[in-house]
Amino acid sequence: MRLKDFDYHLPEKLIAQSPCDLRDHSRMMVVRRKTEEVDCKVFHNFPDYLKKGDVLVINDSKVIPARLIGKKETGGMIEILLLSRKCEDSGPLQTWEVLLRPAKRVRVGTRIVFDGDCEARVIDRVSDKKWIVTFLTSVEFDLFLEKYGRAPLPPYIKRNKDIAESPEDIDRYQTIYARRPGSVAAPTAGLHFSQNILDTLKKNGIHIVPVTLHVGYGTFLPIETDTVEEHVMEEEFFEITKEAAEVINEAKRVVAVGTTSTRVIESAADETGRLKPSSAYAGLFIYPGYRFRRVNALITNFHLPRSSLFMLVCAFAGGDLMLKAYNQAIENQFRFYSYGDCMLIL
Repeated sequence: MRLKDFDYHLPEKLIAQSPCDLRDHSRMMVVRRKTEEVDCKVFHNFPDYLKKGDVLVINDSKVIPARLIGKKETGGMIEILLLSRKCEDSGPLQTWEVLLRPAKRVRVGTRIVFDGDCEARVIDRVSDKKWIVTFLTSVEFDLFLEKYGRAPLPPYIKRNKDIAESPEDIDRYQTIYARRPGSVAAPTAGLHFSQNILDTLKKNGIHIVPVTLHVGYGTFLPIETDTVEEHVMEEEFFEITKEAAEVINEAKRVVAVGTTSTRVIESAADETGRLKPSSAYAGLFIYPGYRFRRVNALITNFHLPRSSLFMLVCAFAGGDLMLKAYNQAIENQFRFYSYGDCMLIL
């Protein structure tokens, strides 16, 4: 399968730089797989498409303020994205695997200083893009991060590094039901949900079941192989409880919120579609040809061309139908990517 088959042209002006004024007022494209009908709605219409007894599966992972802006001893500004905590460090001394930008002049031993009486030192290089950095703060590291860390916005959302973080990003680059810290990118399909939408769904007899997948560095990784099958996904931690598995197993229809919830469900399901309680790392790569075991419907954002996320929705709804829907979204000026509009695939 060729990577170029999953390409499309997106005008840059359609890449959303800020969220919709109200979470549930983003636009929603509704795609029906059987009839290939495509409708344009608004997300506050979402409850109209679910029926009593449906199970809505959400990802309750919480985005940590994983983006730090510091300066090297030479005065050059540097941006750090925290990926994963190494060892079991606690307190003010922490060691993390990180991304550095720009990394051209970074060396082992490079010292970086931050506001808030924190300094870091580069102690190892893992790969072309990943480094190991040790941080030393005057307070507990998590307290420092809470005060000085920024929302880890993806690179296509442009922000001025010299300006303090917008309170809007702190609030809106997080789902309202986020509970378990661990993600370095938001599970963006969940950003559209308001408390009013959740209350309406519950009143209508819809079961809302949380699972957890901590979104990691893999969400930023482009597919660099010409052949799709050669790509290897970065593993991400996921967990599904006994209670969640039981409710999903009894469902007539499972509606997944986002590609992350989809990957949890499909990773935990056996060949018959039954889920088992799980706490593991998911490396499941879903692309056309994959047979879905348990997910029946999907709410998701509009994804980057040639990305593993776009391949997942093509696997779920068919590549030709997705390209048709995406082209229609472009014609109708839908907003794309993390802060953009969404698609409901039935």
